[in-house]
Amino acid sequence: MIHAVIFDIDGTLVDSVDLHALAWHEAFRHFGHAVTFEQARSQIGKGGDQLLPAFLSQQQMSDHGETLEQWRAQLFKSTYLSCVRPFSAVAQLLECVRDIGLTVAVASSAKEDEVRTYLEIAGVANLVDVISSSSDAEKSKPAPDIFQAVLAKLQLRGADTLAVGDTPYDAQAAIKAGLNCIGVLCGGFTEADLRSAGCLAVYPGPAAPYACFSTSPIALMAR
Repeated sequence: MIHAVIFDIDGTLVDSVDLHALAWHEAFRHFGHAVTFEQARSQIGKGGDQLLPAFLSQQQMSDHGETLEQWRAQLFKSTYLSCVRPFSAVAQLLECVRDIGLTVAVASSAKEDEVRTYLEIAGVANLVDVISSSSDAEKSKPAPDIFQAVLAKLQLRGADTLAVGDTPYDAQAAIKAGLNCIGVLCGGFTEADLRSAGCLAVYPGPAAPYACFSTSPIALMAR
């Protein structure tokens, strides 16, 4: 029986994955690295600590990795953040989760101020009980740190919670922390990607588990 549901944000609650990929692509190009949009997109879901080493050598990381990441963050805020929109039925899904007595948490590799901005954009700031962000984790997904941090705040075990995410990295991190995970396809990864990473169910987006909430793993595992 679960007592809480932990949601990822980017690509799960808000439509931001392509925007993040564009910002990373432009940042790599600005610093002289030929990383395509598609290559950058395949790594979205990881924090910069895990994403940068996929494309930069250790020497390049030491030389300008932090500067590149800061440049990207500023570009995203100034150019792309205003374009972020929520997926359909996000608020309704979270209301259903709360209505059956479960706690709602979010676990994101984004910084806390970004997380709170996303929750405002999605119109769910008042529906989230616990927030865990990059400042709570030494390593980002697919490391389990962010889920371990939110479990500590919830004072629950992994088996007492369920994760919802859009990337294989969400599922891998959740499973390492002892959680089951539901996948959503709205972040752009395939069903095969999510199931091979360990998702026990996969939906097109948040509207689908809302539409069939009573038979979803969330409701069934809360009984």
